[in-house]
Amino acid sequence: MENRPILQVKNLTVSFSGDKILDSLSFDLQEKENLIIVGPNGAGKTVLLKAILGIIPFTGEIKWSKKVKISYVPQKFFPAKEIPLSVKEFFNFKKNSQQEIEKWLKSVGLNNSILGKRLGEVSAGQFQRIMIAWSLIDNPDVLLFDEPTSGIDVGGEETIYNLLSRIEKEVNLTIILITHDLSVVYKLADNVLCLNKKLVCYGSPQQALSEKSLHQLYGEEINIYKHDHA
Repeated sequence: MENRPILQVKNLTVSFSGDKILDSLSFDLQEKENLIIVGPNGAGKTVLLKAILGIIPFTGEIKWSKKVKISYVPQKFFPAKEIPLSVKEFFNFKKNSQQEIEKWLKSVGLNNSILGKRLGEVSAGQFQRIMIAWSLIDNPDVLLFDEPTSGIDVGGEETIYNLLSRIEKEVNLTIILITHDLSVVYKLADNVLCLNKKLVCYGSPQQALSEKSLHQLYGEEINIYKHDHA
């Protein structure tokens, strides 16, 4: 049985102060697929996520499947050191049971001891794991990540991407992810959307990421290493 479209985007255009940030963008995303969005700085990647979430004005059509549940982890969202809120108090906003909270913390590799820490005391990598658990606890159909490893060291980056790879296999949901790391595209993506205000390429990584499309996207020679998507 074929997957159904979970998201359909047609002629999406976003303008700020008369400047087009996204121009006539169209694509479909199927259920249970992983879509990775790549492109240079200023290409409109974060704007695209905000548009499909409906939090900024746009023209065109964005159609989600009925009753779809969406969770979103924004870019560079780290709490102030002095914030007087513990991890446990943060999760209490969700009104889930202690058992559910502990279950999802364990799923992202965190033990219960972190519940007593203040949000401002945890490391950047731990906070990203907390945010992933926070997004999963609602049992969403779609997870949106805007550069989830931004501000994290290289070792932490690899750990977060390995975690996302495991989650998409275990939970079996749809993931939309922005990243600058092209090697991650081959590891995680079913489809890749190459964006530079307009659609540069779209399709499987093996088909879409040609030397021509990457040169068109970044304006320079890019060396990439292909991986099999398991």
